[in-house]
Amino acid sequence: MRTHTGEKPYRCENCSRQFSELESLKKHMRTHTGEKPYRCENCSRQFSELGSLKIHMRTHTGEKPYRCEECSRQFSQLCNLKNHKQTHTGEKPYRCEECSRQFSQLCNLKNHKQTHTGEKPYRCEECKGQFSHLSDLRKHMRTHTGEKPYKCENCGKQFGRIDVLKTHMRTHTGEKPYKCEQCSRQFSKLSNLKTHMHTHRGETLQV
Repeated sequence: MRTHTGEKPYRCENCSRQFSELESLKKHMRTHTGEKPYRCENCSRQFSELGSLKIHMRTHTGEKPYRCEECSRQFSQLCNLKNHKQTHTGEKPYRCEECSRQFSQLCNLKNHKQTHTGEKPYRCEECKGQFSHLSDLRKHMRTHTGEKPYKCENCGKQFGRIDVLKTHMRTHTGEKPYKCEQCSRQFSKLSNLKTHMHTHRGETLQV
């Protein structure tokens, strides 16, 4: 009945947040204690809530219960489906106050804002390199660990970055998306097109 009355008799002693149910307070306390009683049997990663563990398990099982009605793409989390739907509607509710650029997701706006502030909050403990985005730090860390999680299904070659794998795949598919506007010659890599363009300008590259 407290959901109707709004009564919240259970108070957190750390931050004074109040809850209507004792179980909710217990879950909340884990944010202060760091307790993570739910462990994944596949990779030993631990979670503070059972629901979070269940969602994580989909990364192992491949389960994607949320389907986009527009394009049938499937997602493991409802929030990811909601974000994806905005690619169909074109909705971009998050606007940058500096340059008025708009974004469909709040996280993308936050990442974008760092291009204005120059903020680089993510530091590599190995070489002290700093990065604006956590994803960039994770990619960089592979240069230290040697981890290559992206594997070519055709030849088994492995790569540290997915964009490098995509470029490599063109050696199998023959795709050449970069075209020279001068002579229509096509290339699989942008760097190769740039090198080729010097032949039209009469420039000699210094090696």
